[in-house]
Amino acid sequence: MTPGPATTDGARARAATPPGGSRADAAARTSPADAYTPSARVRTTRPVQDLPDLTATANGLPPLRDDSDRTVGTPRPRPVKPPPPPASTPRSPAPHRPSTPTRRFLARATLLSAALSMAGALLGLGRDQALAHLFGAGAESDAFLVAWTVPEMASTLLIEDGMAFVLVPAFSVALARRAAQGAGSPDPVRALVSSSLPRLCLALAGTAALLAAGAPMLVSLLAPGLSDPSPAVSCTRLTATCVLSFGIAGYFSAALRAHRSYLAPGAIYIAYNLAIITAMFALGARWGVQAAALGVAIGGCLMAVVQAPPLWRRIARRPEQPVQVPASPHEGDGGRTVAFGLVCAVLLFALCRQSQVLIERYFASGLPAGSISHLNYAQKVAQLPMSLSMMVCVVTFPVVARAIAEGDTRRATERVERDLALMACLVLVGAAVVVAGAPQIVRLLFQRGAFTAQDTAATAAVMRVYALGLLGQTLVGALVRSYFSTGRTTWFPLGAMGAGALATAGISLWAVGPWGARGIAAANAAGITLTALLLLLGLGPRAVPVCVRRVVAELSRPVRAAVCATGAGLLCVRQFDSPAAAVAACCLCVTAVFLLLAWALDAAGARSLLLPVTQSVRSSVTRRLRHGR
Repeated sequence: MTPGPATTDGARARAATPPGGSRADAAARTSPADAYTPSARVRTTRPVQDLPDLTATANGLPPLRDDSDRTVGTPRPRPVKPPPPPASTPRSPAPHRPSTPTRRFLARATLLSAALSMAGALLGLGRDQALAHLFGAGAESDAFLVAWTVPEMASTLLIEDGMAFVLVPAFSVALARRAAQGAGSPDPVRALVSSSLPRLCLALAGTAALLAAGAPMLVSLLAPGLSDPSPAVSCTRLTATCVLSFGIAGYFSAALRAHRSYLAPGAIYIAYNLAIITAMFALGARWGVQAAALGVAIGGCLMAVVQAPPLWRRIARRPEQPVQVPASPHEGDGGRTVAFGLVCAVLLFALCRQSQVLIERYFASGLPAGSISHLNYAQKVAQLPMSLSMMVCVVTFPVVARAIAEGDTRRATERVERDLALMACLVLVGAAVVVAGAPQIVRLLFQRGAFTAQDTAATAAVMRVYALGLLGQTLVGALVRSYFSTGRTTWFPLGAMGAGALATAGISLWAVGPWGARGIAAANAAGITLTALLLLLGLGPRAVPVCVRRVVAELSRPVRAAVCATGAGLLCVRQFDSPAAAVAACCLCVTAVFLLLAWALDAAGARSLLLPVTQSVRSSVTRRLRHGR
């Protein structure tokens, strides 16, 4: 930059100065735009008095006028940048939907639910271990497991699937309306509770009484091949009480999860299994296997008691000021948040899904004594990975339902697609461990007391077959939530589950003769996999809209990784004689191989998930090295 332009500007200012004019007049004749050009700040060799006086324009004063009242030095128009806001003026925050949870909240809620679920599952294993230790795998344990069908079905219908599918969307709509209305209008949440809970309790109490009175007929239908049905009848009358207690507990769980409270709902199975274990050890020597049935009745009551205080606090609390939310697709429905058709569709779907267990018990009752127990123990252990992976959609199902209630379909779609990929990765890691180390796992957990080595071999063989259907079980549990999260009646899930149940019954009838319990387990895996495929292909306007091709392509990646990890686990377990060492090595080997392949295939966005972790570790190591210097 040269001083030439500055000299020209100064000359122009002197030429515009009239005789006898002041130096301020010269400054006024110089335009503000010219005064702030970079060339005006260049040092020159001229005397100081030749420079234009910029004081007037710098202070924002208007141009001076001469004696003829004529404006002198009219500036050229140029766009002026607006001044920055004062430092004390707070910036308005970006608009944020009050019901949208953060990723950190979802991660913490998922970890909390997974930890509580794992604690409950471990206690469930302890319950099964106590049952195997005290009563073995024979006629007495078979009698209890026939009666166990009632709480097993009640858990699916009233806690895990049925009640949650109906009530979580209903409470989500009520909570959205509560947030929009504020404290001055009637509370939609309290109205929902007062209109639904008393009727539900009355219906559940009547159903429990009918089951207790008709226990002999029920046992004959469930297991016609039992030689002595009287122990099963006595146990069934005790376990029938769980219909009422499980229903209340499921209602409380759905309401709390819709409020995004996960501590109490996650702890119910801890209290439940503790009650059963305590009853078996305290009363088993006197009452026999009926002590376990009494523990089921007591544990069901504890499940409801644990959740009552936190639910009451959340129902009594409501926002003082209304929050503006987008228009909901449920507006104008006349206030009906629970449709009778939706209740029927959900309950029939849950019954049809649980019919797979009934089919298993029916065909296994004609096999040698202990077959029902082998199927039960194998299923309980094999389903641990599924239970852990299901915690993802247990946490996010209220989020999807709330997004649908607020009309945010895009957020619901992204959440469902992300959950499917993540849940598939979690369950396939567990399935690989189960297939690779089934004999060692059963030997470590059950082979003691009345549970013999022959029981270990039979249970491990069934467990490996069960593991083939774990991905289908997980996908069914996740996909059906996308159908019922809209709060509208849909019968497609019932049709898909009916097709799967028919496949299970047909394959069981054909395979039970040559393969026994393994044939029944294979039929279960085939039927539930068929249901998962139908639910996936049926996604569309009737559910949360997802891209099926993208989901299928994403699911293929963890499947390939799991197949390779299973082979590595099979090679690893053969190197150890101790079951504990073999199981530990199998878990480490399968997990390491799966993670490496998941990173290579980018399954479920593994690279984007693990990249922040690696960057954090790298920065931590770098800081320590610098500190050491």
